[in-house]
Amino acid sequence: MEYGSQTLGELVDRLSRLPGIGRKTAQRLAFHLLRVPAADAVALASALRRLREETGICAACGNIADGPRCRICDDPRRDQALLCVVEQPADVVAVERTGAYHGLYHVLGGSLSPNEGILPESLRIRELQVRVGDGLVTEVIVATNPPAQGEATAHYLVDCLRSAGVRVTRIARGVPIGSDLELSDQASLVRALEGRAEM
Repeated sequence: MEYGSQTLGELVDRLSRLPGIGRKTAQRLAFHLLRVPAADAVALASALRRLREETGICAACGNIADGPRCRICDDPRRDQALLCVVEQPADVVAVERTGAYHGLYHVLGGSLSPNEGILPESLRIRELQVRVGDGLVTEVIVATNPPAQGEATAHYLVDCLRSAGVRVTRIARGVPIGSDLELSDQASLVRALEGRAEM
């Protein structure tokens, strides 16, 4: 499609590659960016650049961080005895959005999927075992996603943590089967956290 500007066409193309952004939405976003004050567009570009250059992975939990540790791990008000295990950083955001959980997190970096070459050593399971082994954690809440890979990962984690002497629970089924945490509504996630059960 011809836009009259190669730069505009390139921006539409780049935006349309983002998840959930089709070509029409990409066009609307691009034309919106042309209309906003220049300072707003420059601020967006700066935020994107900083995201790529200044963020990394938290050394403690595997979440996204601006420094060596994320803000959640550095918050002294968090319950150090509770550890919620999730697959991805987006899942941390979903659980935090509920306001119902005040412990720490451990981000695995995915879920087990042997067909795709994602084996236990591909995930941050060893780091989880080390964290649980330090004696501070009394309960691990497994909050992997409900599809088959998430369930397989949850059962594998239970086996890995069995000898650690901690309570291992699984979030309840307030999260629909086949759905991801980040797509769940707040009320369902709150019910899932409150209704967690021993594994």
